Amino acid sequence: MDGTLLTPAEDISPRTAAVIARVLADEVPFVLVTGRPPRWVPRVAEQAGVSGYAVCANGAVLYDIGADRVIEKRELDAIALHEYARALLTAIPGCRLATERVGETAMDGASEQFLAEPGYRHPWPNPDSAAAPRGEVLGKSAIKMLARHPEMTSGQMAAAATAVLGDEVAVTYSSNNGLIEIAAAGVTKGTGLADVAQRLGVAAPDVVAFGDMPNDVPMLAWAGHGVAMANAHPEAVAAADEVTGPNSEDGVALVLERWF
Repeated sequence: MDGTLLTPAEDISPRTAAVIARVLADEVPFVLVTGRPPRWVPRVAEQAGVSGYAVCANGAVLYDIGADRVIEKRELDAIALHEYARALLTAIPGCRLATERVGETAMDGASEQFLAEPGYRHPWPNPDSAAAPRGEVLGKSAIKMLARHPEMTSGQMAAAATAVLGDEVAVTYSSNNGLIEIAAAGVTKGTGLADVAQRLGVAAPDVVAFGDMPNDVPMLAWAGHGVAMANAHPEAVAAADEVTGPNSEDGVALVLERWF
């Protein structure tokens, strides 16, 4: 959604909303896929006029928007969180940690869904965040762990984390400003969208996917036609079949208007 479907003002333009309405009128599924947790999806879904599935937390959660129900979630348990945290703190000295959890609905236990240790600096406003000691941050199962180091790039952090964690987890990022996100092994936006496609009886070659950052790469590679935004990270561009306009100029609509 961010950097792709949404404008820089974090809304959906009238042109994009209009083409989404035509997609839905033709009974073609329109699926939101995001690094965001479910609690941040309903506002965007309402603007887009969609009520079906949303793939959240980079593939760790499948959320039914209309029913406001978490259908599936892939978590890291507390033991794994502590183990991976130790490795991260060795590989990236000075980083600060946070964890994201989810309940049965988008807002179930919202005040306890995002816990961050002291010194964790949010890269964007997060009014739902609660401060907690590291032991509490890592003390319960979570859909993802986040590591933040404002003096490093996200790419540098991802390389350091992957060097020590290997394929034990999925390491990705959706922002260049010193933030990485860690999920269970094999969890990506691509696996999340593949699950939705299977549920809907849609084959991968019939899927068009849009993205702009490294966390979109598995999805762009899996879909029959992957589209990167003009403002996309080079890794997303390399994984895509096509590059469209930027999110500030209705890049998603430019492609969808060919058919709808």
